[in-house]
Amino acid sequence: MGNEIVLQVRNLKTHFFSGSQVIKAVDGVDFDLRKGQTIGIVGESGSGKSVTSLSIMRLVDPTAGKVVDGQILLHGDDLLQKSEESMRKIRGNKISMIFQEPMTSLNPVFSVGEQIAEAYRIHEKLPRKQAWAKAIEMLKLVGIPSPEKRAKQEPHELSGGMRQRVMIAMAIACNPELLIADEPTTALDVTIQAQILSLLKELQNNLGLAVMLITHDLGVVAETCDEVVVMYCGQVVEHTDVDTLFNNPKHPYTQGLLKSIPTIHEDVDELETILGTVPSPTDLPVGCNFAPRCPFAKELCIQEAPPLLVENDDKIRCWMYSDRYDHSSREEAMKIDIPV
Repeated sequence: MGNEIVLQVRNLKTHFFSGSQVIKAVDGVDFDLRKGQTIGIVGESGSGKSVTSLSIMRLVDPTAGKVVDGQILLHGDDLLQKSEESMRKIRGNKISMIFQEPMTSLNPVFSVGEQIAEAYRIHEKLPRKQAWAKAIEMLKLVGIPSPEKRAKQEPHELSGGMRQRVMIAMAIACNPELLIADEPTTALDVTIQAQILSLLKELQNNLGLAVMLITHDLGVVAETCDEVVVMYCGQVVEHTDVDTLFNNPKHPYTQGLLKSIPTIHEDVDELETILGTVPSPTDLPVGCNFAPRCPFAKELCIQEAPPLLVENDDKIRCWMYSDRYDHSSREEAMKIDIPV
């Protein structure tokens, strides 16, 4: 993995507006992504994962919401200051995205070969015949058999796994520096999911891609990521390397997510759950967003929102890692693996 920073996200805030209500879908997100690195963005539905990716691509619907603060730096160049025309040249060229459901992302009336070739015609100004040849090369690269035949087929003629491979081929056609994969294996069975993840890893190693992987599947994170950003209610609640996340999760929300997954070695009658529900984005708590569901919440947590604290190079948004938290119960402190 290289040390070159490809993407820096600083204090990103993306809000949506409904009448007089403001929905803080992304509320102060920070992270860096280096060349050859994979960073996982995880959390429940509605935590702000996909909106973060759409904000980076500058694809947030301007009639519903906008990025209200922050910086999105691609090699130090702020994408939020770019014109729409400049962003069209960057999308698909320097930054590409694999969307969640390929059937809705691919155009149903054009062959998949034409859709891949379009990237070469737009970004590299290749003539039609040359662009078509490159499209077939890409289908071959992503492991689609009989690429000449498949290139002439329309999306509905392909299986779900093949359609996702076509999406990957489109995304990496122009050798982007950054690939955003938004739940790329959601609708696929386990075998095809493993093949797609293996393909992404292989392409990353060969092309030196920086990959931002958005998922709710912690098994996928364990297999593919170097670092993990855990989001809750639009905020980063924990940011650490993948080994630390699974061996010593610090935030109560992260602990709850991991406890809800049974291991292969244990007999489970009932899965563990995180109590309560995610608060409404239009009616967030005054203090910590997770406090109403947290088994360790105290008065401080309910009254005041915690900052993102640094603990041994890990970032945690939790008062338990602050001197202001009352660790009067040794048993409670031991549960969360912090010194007493």
